[in-house]
Amino acid sequence: MAAYMLLCNFTDQGVRNIKEAPSRRAAARELGKKCGVEIKVGYLAIGPYDLVIHVEAPTDEALATFLLSLASKGNVRTTTLKLFAEAEYDKIVGAVA
Repeated sequence: MAAYMLLCNFTDQGVRNIKEAPSRRAAARELGKKCGVEIKVGYLAIGPYDLVIHVEAPTDEALATFLLSLASKGNVRTTTLKLFAEAEYDKIVGAVA
């Protein structure tokens, strides 16, 4: 499974209903399962992003489905980083011409 980091910001709606965040987090985990995406760990953050979430997905398409489904709820906007583990990184660097 591929790893991704989601850099998230609450929308105005998400902040207005912040007390619902724990139940929204549980719902996001369930939504991820339906899409084949596993939320590994999430963090409340201080800085330019409100949440930082590590997820794993079998394909980019599965992640895209999850992200669009999540965005349609209207509580967060995401920026996505695809991650490469050290072994993958070494393989990529080893293939550099």
